[in-house]
Amino acid sequence: MGAIRLKRIYDPPASADGLRVLVDRVWPRGVSKEKAAIDLWAKELAPSTALRKWFNHDPARWEAFRQRYRAELAGRRSEVDELRARCAGRRATLLFGAKDAEHNQAVVLKEVLEEARR
Repeated sequence: MGAIRLKRIYDPPASADGLRVLVDRVWPRGVSKEKAAIDLWAKELAPSTALRKWFNHDPARWEAFRQRYRAELAGRRSEVDELRARCAGRRATLLFGAKDAEHNQAVVLKEVLEEARR
């Protein structure tokens, strides 16, 4: 697998992004499909609506969110494996809409994708 990067969907696309994968369940506000320039929308790998609403991007809930989201991803093993295969041997960028670049689902998904390749 090539390098996996993280980037806000609101930042301009760059050729260095490689495969651009949106990992939000809901399409980001104010971003046209053309401006987003995504290659794949992996909404099935985003946190469930209930988990997303519970977390509400509250850093105090981060560790609990990580554990709950990892449990959801464990139940979507085939989708995780499919994304890993699509990223294999190339650079990929997981795109997210959250303002907090350290406490969001893309951070956790990147960890899961990288752990599985070891």
